Amino acid sequence: QVQLVESGGGLVQAGGSLRLSCAASGRTVSNYVMKWFRQAPGAEREFVAASWSGDKTYYADSVKGRFTISRDNAKNTVYLQMNSLKSEDTAVYYCNARATVETTSFDYWGQGTQVTVSS
Repeated sequence: QVQLVESGGGLVQAGGSLRLSCAASGRTVSNYVMKWFRQAPGAEREFVAASWSGDKTYYADSVKGRFTISRDNAKNTVYLQMNSLKSEDTAVYYCNARATVETTSFDYWGQGTQVTVSS
C-alpha cells in the first residue's frame, strides 16, 4: 500500500506561484508513474501533469509552460511547481501514484489540497 499526502495549497493572487508537494509512504515510488490531477467545483477531475522514472514528463495543454512536475526520490516526494497562476487554476489538486504489474495497474490517491487563485 502507498499513502500519499499533498500539501502546499493555499490562496494566491493571479500571476503568483505555489509549489505543491506529494509525500509518499509505505513503498518507494521511484518506479511509479506519478501524476497530478485537479478538480474544480462542478467539474470532473482532470489530468494536469505526469512524471515517469527516467525524467520523462507530460503536461496538459492548459498548464504547459507554467507548471513543472518533479520528483525527489530520496524524499519519496513529488512536486508541482505552479507559476503564472490563473483564476481557472482554482481547484483541489490530487496526487496519484500508479504501479503496473504485468497487466494490472494499482492506483493510489491523496486526499487533495485546495488551490485558490484570486483575480
